[in-house]
Amino acid sequence: MNIVKRAKAPTSKFFRVLRNIGLALAAVGGVILTAPIALPIVVSSIGGYLAVAGGVLSVISQITTINENASQQFQDDNE
Repeated sequence: MNIVKRAKAPTSKFFRVLRNIGLALAAVGGVILTAPIALPIVVSSIGGYLAVAGGVLSVISQITTINENASQQFQDDNE
């Protein structure tokens, strides 16, 4: 399965929640980085880390798919 098919495939509820949390983290990080006032270096660094962590969390959660065939095969192998 290529990356485009994985991104379009259904995602489980748990990973949808994680994806939304990641999007929120990325948005908060972006707001901190683009603040119109001068912020301390530590706050700017935290904003950058939040943006990167949120982006990675969102991408990984989006490409995690539901595969009923694999779970059924796993159950059959364990019986």
